[in-house]
Amino acid sequence: MPAFVLRADGIRRLAGIAGAIALGALASACARDPIVTATNTAAAGNWRVEREVDRITGAPMSSARLETRVVSNAAVVFPPPADLQLSCFKDQPVVVFAFLFKIGSTRNAELSYRFDDKPGHLAQVRFTDDYQRAIIEDRSEVARFADEMATSNVLYVLIRSLNRGRTSAEFRLDGAPGAIGAAFAGCPLNAAPPGKRSEAQTRGGAG
Repeated sequence: MPAFVLRADGIRRLAGIAGAIALGALASACARDPIVTATNTAAAGNWRVEREVDRITGAPMSSARLETRVVSNAAVVFPPPADLQLSCFKDQPVVVFAFLFKIGSTRNAELSYRFDDKPGHLAQVRFTDDYQRAIIEDRSEVARFADEMATSNVLYVLIRSLNRGRTSAEFRLDGAPGAIGAAFAGCPLNAAPPGKRSEAQTRGGAG
């Protein structure tokens, strides 16, 4: 009988330890850095605008994200949602189109877009190494994109790839002006690129 009591007591202690470990693991999971998980966002129409602050620099994190389920691909029967993201990266404004399947590479694909019934554009883009994202990085291209988007309702994007077929996505842009302002607050579109001085600055320095 005493042996049974000891065994039962030991089982209870082990159960208590296991429970404590499980609670600790759950607490750790719940304490994830919000900057990494991007959970603190505010709505701007259909957009989600990031509201975090960089704990290193103290500057606001500039980012706005828009999701669509209106996605088509030549090889994917039921394509998952796609994202459009406006952001500052290394003090440069960028536009990112993100998909959950491969869309092509820089060497064998091109991306064009059109806002409402305005003239369409063939964009200068870079496709990332995972073949699932296309990025507009040229400041003048980003500025044109943002300028047209601010007064538009729908964005249609078409990607043509030699080995991935065609991919399209359609985004409803409600709230775009607010998303643009928040996303590019840290890297204004009319500012000179980092590391480049204006003509006036150059002349002034030369004098």
